[in-house]
Amino acid sequence: MLSRIKYIFKYQEKTVDRVMLYVSLVCALVVLFHLGYNTDKAMARQFALIIRWLFYGLFFLGTVRMGCSILADRKVSVAHYGGLVLSLYFLTVILARITGEPHLSFLQNDEWLYLGIFAIFLTELSKSSLFFDNFYFNPTILFVISFLVLILVGTLLLMLPRTTPDQPLKFVDALFMATSAVCITGLSVIDVSTQLTGFGQTVLVVLVQLGGLGIMTFTGFFGYFFSGGFSYKNQLMYSEILGHNKVGSVINTLFKIVFITLFFEAIGATLIYFSMEPADFESKGERLFFSIFHAVSAFCNAGFSTVNDGIHNPLLRFNYNLQLVIAALFILGGLGFAIVLNVYTFIKRWAINVVKRVAYGRPFSYRAWVISFNSRLVGWTTFFLIVLGTLGTFLLEYNQTLVEHQTLWGKFVSAFFMGTTVRTAGFNASDMAALTFPTVTLMMFLMWIGASPGSTGGGIKTTTFAVACLNIIGLARGKDDLEIFRRKISNDAVSKAFAVIALSLVTIGTAVFILTITDGDKGLLNIAFECFSAYATCGLTLGITPELSDGGKVVIACTMFIGRVGLLTLLVALIKNTGNRNFKYPQEKVLF
Repeated sequence: MLSRIKYIFKYQEKTVDRVMLYVSLVCALVVLFHLGYNTDKAMARQFALIIRWLFYGLFFLGTVRMGCSILADRKVSVAHYGGLVLSLYFLTVILARITGEPHLSFLQNDEWLYLGIFAIFLTELSKSSLFFDNFYFNPTILFVISFLVLILVGTLLLMLPRTTPDQPLKFVDALFMATSAVCITGLSVIDVSTQLTGFGQTVLVVLVQLGGLGIMTFTGFFGYFFSGGFSYKNQLMYSEILGHNKVGSVINTLFKIVFITLFFEAIGATLIYFSMEPADFESKGERLFFSIFHAVSAFCNAGFSTVNDGIHNPLLRFNYNLQLVIAALFILGGLGFAIVLNVYTFIKRWAINVVKRVAYGRPFSYRAWVISFNSRLVGWTTFFLIVLGTLGTFLLEYNQTLVEHQTLWGKFVSAFFMGTTVRTAGFNASDMAALTFPTVTLMMFLMWIGASPGSTGGGIKTTTFAVACLNIIGLARGKDDLEIFRRKISNDAVSKAFAVIALSLVTIGTAVFILTITDGDKGLLNIAFECFSAYATCGLTLGITPELSDGGKVVIACTMFIGRVGLLTLLVALIKNTGNRNFKYPQEKVLF
């Protein structure tokens, strides 16, 4: 018997995994139909019973498969850890429902069944995603396709009848909202607080989370966790997708990205939860959902809110602690995972040095360039932009939109929030329609710059802006090389920076031109602001988003997608490389 089990799991493991994927897919579709489409109460009760037995069936199949796999391997490996955790979760929920234990009453809700079924489907899908390398896709094309597939799936989910309390969303509106969520923009053609049900808001925040991390990062993490390893092709593919030079450490990088995201979102959700008054919510569950939704939306720089008018709502407008927490989240998300990790390494080394000095009297051990060159460049550029945005908003709006804040501290926090959120976060703490023209112009400039590379934000990126400015200063001084922090910036980086800037202006200019044709009555300033916001995946608007025509919505959706993926990335993916030549043409100088 044991030899038969070994044979099945050695030679038929992929078949077993594929069967489990199809079974979990059917179960997930049943749950989606029940949550998003089924409106008949009698049928809903029948489906609730069916889903309960599907949950029990998945638990049985998953446990048997894991047990047979452990028997075949005669040991518990990394590939079994995820299965053991899921089995423990399933068993706890089943015991809570069977025994009716009062202390576990919260686990008796049907939502825990849905979560378990989707968790099984996600794990099986993630393991299957590790076999994409068999199709010999260009990793850049695979990266773009993953976003397109996620947008399509999100569109279909948002079109389900139970996503909205009244009429289902039209295809164009659902496509726009899905694109805005996946591209972590925040522009909305509907009122998320009133025109989406709890199910619809959950779909939206899941799309934001997957779009912020990147669907390939998410499935790669869970695929490794539940399959127990990467092939060398997997590591090559993910190293190119993540822009990581060291193939051997790509697994470690995936884990760090997911850990950093979930860690800061958990801390942010906790702080948001305690910064809100319990009287503002009908239940603790609603308060918890509010906290998680805004923590995810803030760290991913999405800008969606479950409250009417967002942070400008009277309940949140003067809650300065909440605004500081949200601002800290989207600033951290906008710095980039590599920068945050590098700063963490620096702080960790200094903490260890201090402990050794105090406890054991050992001298400090110094290491050159713990803070990397990119961290320094991003840090100083981000600091400059935060100061510029905060002081600019404070001075320009002091006697305008900031008048409603009674204290100097309130004015400063509001100016700080608006001056930083404008770069990619998209939360509005002020009346956008009441902003002065100079403030709107400053906002468009900051939106265009955006966040840092490798982050959840958009724009041309802080490093691109910094390199362009350094190049201009270098040309003015007559220097041939760009030097900063005792390092020389490569010519390739300079060329890429100006290519990104040129392509961004072409994209925004094209979008503005088309919108003046489809929605010319909205005004040039409003249209330009909308296009800058879409390209920078910012999400702020002067109020014309819900009023756009269907053609205008499609234009903005395409602009959001290009801004998230990057036009240069698309060109690299689509244009075939010509290869290096063994000769060079004579060099000529161009007149300027």
